[in-house]
Amino acid sequence: MPQPTNPAISAAPDSPFAWRMAAAAFTAGFVVFGIVYSFGVYLQPMTDEFQASRVAASALYSIASLVWYVLGPFTGHLSDRFGPRIMVLVGAVSMGAGLALTAAIDQLWIAYLTYGVGVGFGAACAYVPTLANLGGWFVRRRNMAFAIAAAGTGCGMLIIPPLAAFLISRFGWRFADIVLGAGSALLLSACALILTAPPISGKAMPKRSLRPVLGSSEFLMLYVSWMLATTALFITFVFLPQFAVIHGADPVAASALLSILAGAGVLGRLGMGVLSDRVGGLRLFKGAVLVMAASYIIWLVTPGYWGLAAFAVILGLAYGIRIALAPIVLIDFFGVQGFGALLGVFFTSTGIAAVLGPMLAGYIIDSSGGYRGAIVFATALAVLGFVVALPLNKRA
Repeated sequence: MPQPTNPAISAAPDSPFAWRMAAAAFTAGFVVFGIVYSFGVYLQPMTDEFQASRVAASALYSIASLVWYVLGPFTGHLSDRFGPRIMVLVGAVSMGAGLALTAAIDQLWIAYLTYGVGVGFGAACAYVPTLANLGGWFVRRRNMAFAIAAAGTGCGMLIIPPLAAFLISRFGWRFADIVLGAGSALLLSACALILTAPPISGKAMPKRSLRPVLGSSEFLMLYVSWMLATTALFITFVFLPQFAVIHGADPVAASALLSILAGAGVLGRLGMGVLSDRVGGLRLFKGAVLVMAASYIIWLVTPGYWGLAAFAVILGLAYGIRIALAPIVLIDFFGVQGFGALLGVFFTSTGIAAVLGPMLAGYIIDSSGGYRGAIVFATALAVLGFVVALPLNKRA
């Protein structure tokens, strides 16, 4: 005779039920990163239709990224307090409506609100709460759970931009927005229905102020290291295809370099779950930052296409490991209490990098008339990111 399910066991850390939370985090990362990072394929058709400058059109991405990462601490805090389900439902509505409304605009500046604010707010509500929620659902298998969640971001970057490009080429960018808006709303709503507040949340403990954590040397080193290395990474995202075209690559092959980087990033994310158990999370995190820094030397000395492809593979693998390890390292240092707010604060460093990297590199390229100075700048930032992280050690 079948035994009744014990709710306490089914909702325990590392239980089969916990893996549903990993699936929800995978899906949320897939949607958020796939939608936001597909903006590049919209840039040309929107620029042409509205006869706008590239700066005016690309501001949509900058606004969405800023809103996403600046609001992360607030959505993370609200998720800690009220649970992740309501936040992800709000994110589903905001992202779906933002994309659908963008499809109806007749002036570009309106998209600063519909896309920039709507999609950015939706991303903030969906990404940090689902990722933070995962930390309280796993103890023994935490590394693998975060590896799976992080793989969702890489898969989204790999799959959704080509899908958006296909829809735009066949039906136009407005139709693509409607399809992606409906799809993102449905997928995020499904995530919200799955999500359940974790059994390890720190709610039973005395309330902890995050101020001492945010002022600690460990957090500051992690934050600054992440910002520096990610600034270099955004320079790659924006300028690597253009650099490849200038050095003789076909535009399609040049854009494929980002797909190669994203694909390698998925492998790095999944491989992290095995490697971190053997090497140790903090040691592997430092190693990933070091390999990221070293990879830029390939870009600097090898402008040929296959050299650039090798650079994309190595950078992607290391970047994938690093992004999957970030929440694990934070939990190892600071625990899961108030983790949503902490993770949101930490990822504001990515927002800073998203604005500074392309802007500063673009200025260097315009001033010097070439890319070498920008690549040297990116290399220096990546090296500094490793130097800042190097002294990190767990306290006894």
